[in-house]
Amino acid sequence: MERLQKILAQAGVASRRKCEELILAGKVEVNGEVVTALGTKADPANDVIKVSGKPISGENKIYIIFNKPKGVITSASDPKGRKIVTDYMKGIKERVYPIGRLDYDTEGLLLLTNDGEFANLLTHPKHHVPKTYLATVKGVPHGTSLDKLKEGVKLEDGMTAPAEVEYKDINEDGKESVISITIHEGRNRQVRRMFEAISHPVIRLKRISFGDLLLQNLKRGTYRHLTKEEIESLRQMAKAGLSKGNNTRKDT
Repeated sequence: MERLQKILAQAGVASRRKCEELILAGKVEVNGEVVTALGTKADPANDVIKVSGKPISGENKIYIIFNKPKGVITSASDPKGRKIVTDYMKGIKERVYPIGRLDYDTEGLLLLTNDGEFANLLTHPKHHVPKTYLATVKGVPHGTSLDKLKEGVKLEDGMTAPAEVEYKDINEDGKESVISITIHEGRNRQVRRMFEAISHPVIRLKRISFGDLLLQNLKRGTYRHLTKEEIESLRQMAKAGLSKGNNTRKDT
């Protein structure tokens, strides 16, 4: 979160002082609401910011898929000096932000952009964009345990929406198993808490898809730009509120 006038200045709207004048004059909107307080903060990755009715656009719009390694912070900065996802964005001149989050100990598919409207579209709860993870868990959950995940489990912040789950691999000694789980929400550490709720804590967690976008063979710690077709597919999926590949994806 940053002060609104700083965001506007970085987007090339005007000098910071002039941006302050625009805010005081009621020319700036955040998510459809006029803002006139200079102390207002916003998140350019998730908030839709407009000046005189037009979205800010000082930079080229960038859309990136990144294979986040374990032990990296999903943030544009970290006061503790830990490695952050933008440290891997070498060659990207524009300032990009993560869309949603992956835990410090979780790896896999992460999207980054400088398009706040796009980010807000993909993360808004009502759009239910599916996200699929491979979870290596302790033990082998019985079918009845997986049924609980399919129906929704009760967490401290309420019931989860139904998930799609299936076995992917089971160690011969039965000490670990790999479960594919697709969720349609974005709560903090949700997948880990869901498996803890059925007494099979997560050992390793990797996100392999976001909507119909697959991680595939992207190497850990590397990124690529999304194609126009991929961007439009994600946009349309979020607007539709469902995944056209939800019932057909077999490679997760």
